Amino acid sequence: MALRPVAEVQAELLADASLCGDERCDLNAAFGRILREDIVAATDVPPAANSAMDGYALRVADLAEGRALPISQRIAAGHAPDALLPGTAARIFTGAVIPPGADCVVAQEDCRRSDEGVEVAITPATGQHIRPRGQDIAKGAVVVARGRKLGAADLGLLASVGVPACRVAKRLKVALMSTGDELREPGEALGTAQIYNSNRPMLAALISAMGGELIDLGIIPDTAEATAEALAQAAELADVVISSGGVSVGEEDHVKAQIERLGELKVWKLAIKPGKPLAYGRIAGVPFFGLPGNPVSSFVTFCLLVRPYLLAMQGISDPMPDVVQATVDFEWLKPGSRQEYLRVRLKGGVLSLHPQQSSGALSSVAWANALAIVPPGTTFGRGEVIDCLSFAELGA
Repeated sequence: MALRPVAEVQAELLADASLCGDERCDLNAAFGRILREDIVAATDVPPAANSAMDGYALRVADLAEGRALPISQRIAAGHAPDALLPGTAARIFTGAVIPPGADCVVAQEDCRRSDEGVEVAITPATGQHIRPRGQDIAKGAVVVARGRKLGAADLGLLASVGVPACRVAKRLKVALMSTGDELREPGEALGTAQIYNSNRPMLAALISAMGGELIDLGIIPDTAEATAEALAQAAELADVVISSGGVSVGEEDHVKAQIERLGELKVWKLAIKPGKPLAYGRIAGVPFFGLPGNPVSSFVTFCLLVRPYLLAMQGISDPMPDVVQATVDFEWLKPGSRQEYLRVRLKGGVLSLHPQQSSGALSSVAWANALAIVPPGTTFGRGEVIDCLSFAELGA
């Protein structure tokens, strides 16, 4: 089977992602959730014209040179004012409602109080220091659109129009399993030819960071029977199943064969480096991703293929990470046949390359903060500009 281009598979995965369910969520618990409805403002914000300064509300036409305006009322935030008496000023504070009849606010530092009232030292403009009704949000406007991942400012915005709760995507239940008789968990003693399972905590963190509920199935023995049992169990428990390891073509790699036996294999082998042996399909209708066992390959394929798919399931409007451009301080002289993702550090618009680019060198990922994108057949020299993906865009 020919290796498939990364962009082609990314598009196919997004098209195949089905929306998960949604639920009503209290605003105080909605941070980081994906909004599943348009929120329309039921009121103007601010609901009435108010003062942007501590000072005095008055009519520009009432000002005469050298004449003090008597103070007719005092208006604090949260209190309804009376109409402004002609020829007077109102002492007003930031956020307080502008009294009917006033057409400007003069900051207190531009005024002088006396026994007669207040003298204004400047010539104010009509509308000065007044926040008009609906300046921030107009009644009937869409405040936050569906498909947005709710941040802190979004929650404040929803609260400002009186929204106590909203509909968000349900948290995805993601079953994670590791395959390989050579794997041991940290804290256990290592035997001959054994290694610690670094993929499990890494993938668990990436899943949790995007709001998924982890179902940890642990390490699965390298047998067809154990693999089939684990996959069937995972499909019953989870919305999505992810495995690491076992998707190559060796005699001890059972995942691909069991997916084909129990369900449907839709994607197999990408033109990507690291990460060629990636599998995608369904088990009893439940989406399944089989990631490579090498930790860098597992990291890269999760970030580039699995994460956008999970975001699309939750209804996010644009699940693909944004690509930025930066200048390289290294050269790349060997064109490859697959699209490569190099572990680099982005600082001040310049990319530096980690010296170890092996798919087993997880230290390169810990050192890096971005992936440089090298399309097939591409070379470049020092000082050229190339595409890259920051870890922040990849949820890492």
